[in-house]
Amino acid sequence: MKLMFISDIHGSLYWLEQALAKAEEEQPHTLVILGDFLYHGPRNPLPEGYNPQGVADRLNAYNQSGKSLAAVRGNCDAEVDQMLLHFPMMGDYVLILHEGRKIYATHGHGFSIDHLPALAPQDVFIQGHTHLPVAEVKDGITLLNPGSIALPKENNPNSYGVLENGEFLIKDFSGNIIKQIRL
Repeated sequence: MKLMFISDIHGSLYWLEQALAKAEEEQPHTLVILGDFLYHGPRNPLPEGYNPQGVADRLNAYNQSGKSLAAVRGNCDAEVDQMLLHFPMMGDYVLILHEGRKIYATHGHGFSIDHLPALAPQDVFIQGHTHLPVAEVKDGITLLNPGSIALPKENNPNSYGVLENGEFLIKDFSGNIIKQIRL
């Protein structure tokens, strides 16, 4: 089962369209969105193609198309955002069972790579929030972050993640692999 992870859309319809085009290419079983859907946040610049209503409409259309979608709330998301989105996104985390492993997916402003929930070796923790791609193992737990599709930081490219057959790839939108790790 292939999973695709995106994070930190921050209201950019332009970058959401790029990510959904990649989802068409990648054909994941489930698209997992790791928070920060509509609002750019007070510390971030306006992203390219800033259009929160357009992002909501496009995500609703994706969800209504019958494709599998899982989502968690980011620190820039609010109850008013949930009113615009026709799928649940207010949970702080989602647990996914994937190829015999437990994946704890969250935004990263509560539990994070530096403040993990109770996990066991071989489990996977994935977050967004920092806008930085991460693929590493610490104390037997795989730590992942696909980076940001709209507002990458520290000169990283706009990126997303794909998990399939025990391998996690972080890719830019040209198809280049930025980071990879075997689970």
